[in-house]
Amino acid sequence: PVDPGVAVISVGNLTVGGSGKTPITREVLRLLRASGIDAQALSRGYGGKLEGPVRVDLTTHTAAEVGDEPLMLALDSPAWIARDRVAGAKAAAAGGAQALVLDDGHQNPALKKMLSLIVVDGETRDDEWPFGDGSVFPSGPMREPLRTGLARADAVVILMPSDLDAPDPELLETFGALPVFIARLKPAGPPPSGPLVGFAGIAKPWKVERSLKAAGGQIADFAPFPDHAAFREDDLRFLADRAETFGATLVTTEKDWSRLPPEWRARVVSWPVKATFEDEAGFLKLLGSSSPSGEGDRVSGGGAPAPRTA
Repeated sequence: PVDPGVAVISVGNLTVGGSGKTPITREVLRLLRASGIDAQALSRGYGGKLEGPVRVDLTTHTAAEVGDEPLMLALDSPAWIARDRVAGAKAAAAGGAQALVLDDGHQNPALKKMLSLIVVDGETRDDEWPFGDGSVFPSGPMREPLRTGLARADAVVILMPSDLDAPDPELLETFGALPVFIARLKPAGPPPSGPLVGFAGIAKPWKVERSLKAAGGQIADFAPFPDHAAFREDDLRFLADRAETFGATLVTTEKDWSRLPPEWRARVVSWPVKATFEDEAGFLKLLGSSSPSGEGDRVSGGGAPAPRTA
């Protein structure tokens, strides 16, 4: 791995989509920057046509160019996209970055990492299990075998549903002796008042509908789209007609809103959420005392059970 000369913190996951990497990446960036460190984001720019390295410019770049997640990251801190992570890291360092936070960096070995975080979906109700039956894609949801991925991790972040108090004990056992931090997604503000027609093109769109309802939103209708969907004019006109039928406001996630054609943005409300750590002080201590990732000694012998089958 290449040492770019600045600290590199990786935020990744072990499954295909939907664990909440980007909100955690944003919060890690916020905490570092609040501590006086010029932390900047580095993304592959999934879904965008630019190869980079390029610094994301909110005034000119679109999701079609740089991807939707980098646009979200750039709302709070400098963000770079690069298919070549080493070239991107060097460009960011030359641009003044003191630390880099890699969005979706766990399976990329190109850069030397000071800290590797794994984000896990904490929803385990209704037969949901973050690792499915443990099979690797396309047979299952895993991007790599569970223990292989955990062996390169320094800590786990479980992103919990707002209405679930604590992680499943069986899930916690999976991580052996790895440090585990609990984070939650919370609305940045209340949903729009009155009837709502919601839509989302993320890995688990039903979570958006559930969150809107939990926050007091009056959902008249909700439309799920595929992850990273490019919204067509026909789709948006259909949604607008549904909203007119119900006398409702169109609402979507911050990430989906970034993919809307500019002429539609004034017609759709963006409903942002943010991740917060329950033990923020403990997580800050981890950030401040991190050492390079080991070879898995903290999980070997941890007694992690095999992934649960449905």
